[in-house]
Amino acid sequence: MFYWFMKTIVAGPLLRTLFRPRLDGLENIPKDGPVILASNHLSFIDSVILPLVIKRRIYFLAASTYFEGKGLGKWAVARFLKATGMIPIDRSGGKASEASLRAGMSVLTKGHVLGIYPEGGRSRDGKAHRGRTGVARMALESGAPVVPVAMIDTEKVMSAGGSRVKIQRIGISFGPALDFSEFADRKQDHAILRVMTDRIMDSIVAMSGQEYVDEYGKSTPKKELG
Repeated sequence: MFYWFMKTIVAGPLLRTLFRPRLDGLENIPKDGPVILASNHLSFIDSVILPLVIKRRIYFLAASTYFEGKGLGKWAVARFLKATGMIPIDRSGGKASEASLRAGMSVLTKGHVLGIYPEGGRSRDGKAHRGRTGVARMALESGAPVVPVAMIDTEKVMSAGGSRVKIQRIGISFGPALDFSEFADRKQDHAILRVMTDRIMDSIVAMSGQEYVDEYGKSTPKKELG
């Protein structure tokens, strides 16, 4: 109830008025069934803006650090994030990575929309970086199509690590859904997972216009999810 109240009555109309998002490819999002929205990540506001522009509810995997800390302010932020569909995950690798996969799969097996950032965190230099293969593993395990998403100019609204917000028009593009059913019987083949992940990142970069760097971003642990 709180999610839809914020989306349709409070935050949705306000943010759409302030940032006037240019939208392209909304028709590429399936109207029902499990789907993964795989997006680049330039700003904290990506996770706030993206749910406001599509009709279906999105569940995001969010770093557990956003939910930690003492004080009323931290408590309020954690409550807000959970109410709006954010699922806290530990990104430290190993068993934490497996827990992240289980959290994402729980969303998809219920037929919901999962939002994920294949790079693993916000880009600190504005470039697109090598994706982590967790998104590919979830796509194969669930059979869900992957819709690549490009957030454009959101770093101009709020830069990575910044706290000031600038009123700036942004863009959001949704590419054609990627179907990886041809690889359904190769779920444990790391080479296939890498091919899939690279294909997803290529689609994102083609829409975002970002420079691609074939290495993990500084905010991303070197060990891949999975």
